[in-house]
Amino acid sequence: MATALASVSEIERELASQRVEEEASARLRTSVMTHIAWVPEEWVEAAEDVLTGLAERHPSRTIVLFPQSGGSGLAGKVAVETFPTGENKQICTETIRIGLSGVAADHPASVVQPLLISDLPVFLRWRGTPPFGKSQFSELVDVVDRLIVDSTEWPELAASYAQLADFFDRVVVSDIAWARTSRWRQMLASLWPQIGDVKRIKVTGTAAQAHLLAGWLRSRLGRQVELEHEPADRLAGVELDGEPAPFPPGDAPPGADLLSDELERLSRDLVYEAAVRAVVT
Repeated sequence: MATALASVSEIERELASQRVEEEASARLRTSVMTHIAWVPEEWVEAAEDVLTGLAERHPSRTIVLFPQSGGSGLAGKVAVETFPTGENKQICTETIRIGLSGVAADHPASVVQPLLISDLPVFLRWRGTPPFGKSQFSELVDVVDRLIVDSTEWPELAASYAQLADFFDRVVVSDIAWARTSRWRQMLASLWPQIGDVKRIKVTGTAAQAHLLAGWLRSRLGRQVELEHEPADRLAGVELDGEPAPFPPGDAPPGADLLSDELERLSRDLVYEAAVRAVVT
């Protein structure tokens, strides 16, 4: 097992060494972004599953940050993966996994900034509820182009949405919970103008999906709509004033596909922002 790298300079040297090996093997390195992931211990398994599904579709430099309690400093490892693209060519992705503790965990931006690829967009995937008022979150937000969250992972939705809204003018935000409602929003929009008179929406799904669909409907109609929520681990049904809405076509995409789609977007989603604000007002 390779010895953990104890400084950013050691990580940079290891990256340079492995790039030399790539060139010697005539591999094609085609990073299109830097992808940062903040992964607390309880999210490690889920995050690794998603990263496995992303590597081939988004050649990138991925920096996975694992905050840890106790100790001080960092411990990093570098891995290079290659995927065939035809005609004896390959694409190459770089994954840097860094355990952070002490000051390094409180100020991770100082660790990742030297590792960013210049002139390429930077995405930050935050697992769990962001610590909106703390340095590690605020500092990372200031060095990225896009923040990707999944509010399904948040236990206190109203308070968290209110704090998230304060960042809309600071960083472009994507929410995977919102992406999971896409098929249903398209279907509900097709019910216009009848849906304009709806007074109550019942959502069978996660709490985040229920709040975001209700917030979306309120923001589109410009008035309050009562929400009834029936908990479920997926978005399984919507009722409007007691009448079941048609089930949208297609299947819900897996997590890797949802994150992959968000990694291709850079502009603000003003409809999402309005829905979040309507949840908390």
